[in-house]
Amino acid sequence: MIEEKIVKTLDYVTQEIVSKFTDYTYTVNIYVPNGEVPEGGFPVLYVLDGSSYFHLVKEAVRLQSRNAPKTGILPTIVVGIGHGADMHERRFYDFTGQAETYTYPARFKGKGHEKHGGAENFNRFLEEELKPSIQAQFPVNMQQQSLFGHSLAGYFVLWQLFHHQATFQRYIAISPSIWWNEHELFSYASTFIKERPFAYEKLFIGVGELETFMVDDAQQIASNLQKIMDISFYEALEENHASIVPTVMSRAIRFVNKK
Repeated sequence: MIEEKIVKTLDYVTQEIVSKFTDYTYTVNIYVPNGEVPEGGFPVLYVLDGSSYFHLVKEAVRLQSRNAPKTGILPTIVVGIGHGADMHERRFYDFTGQAETYTYPARFKGKGHEKHGGAENFNRFLEEELKPSIQAQFPVNMQQQSLFGHSLAGYFVLWQLFHHQATFQRYIAISPSIWWNEHELFSYASTFIKERPFAYEKLFIGVGELETFMVDDAQQIASNLQKIMDISFYEALEENHASIVPTVMSRAIRFVNKK
């Protein structure tokens, strides 16, 4: 069920979407470029953790798409998907895959979260509720849809690629939490590689130099996947887990805009 809120700004609208698959209400911000609709519709970029990153991504697209031939960033619909006040807890449900057991690293000191393994339900929310709604309201290029996520949402981006790769054509995983549940993503990646000689999707992986073990994880999974698909891996010097997103965002969007 979708209810458009009264609140509107100059360049984006806010909607509340209640998902029957996740039993949760998401705040969805939608930016649509001004001007002529390109042939085939606008590319669309879905931004996870929208309450944190929607405005950053929107402004990167809005400002740089004014001179697309120079910046390499096309006018793009940006859709931010946000959680409520329980964001920190809820992310560990929506963004993690189902498993028989869930193991936290020692650095968590025994602290964890109550619910995990909701990624399949979240995928159904994206595919059967959110995307059809966006496509019904706006001129979307169905062949140029991208998914962005940082940290645990970056884990979900890779999980989505490995389990439902056809749902998006381009993927952006920034500082993905490959460490989650004893590095289970490496197993998923191995199966993904074995099942196809070539993947047509494009993947950007970015990580900050100061993110220690996360750099090695990201490099390894990128190295494995580059055998079968178009990948851009970027390590940003002197950047950490908090600073990496604004540092690499333009680079990531340029990559997924390439034909």
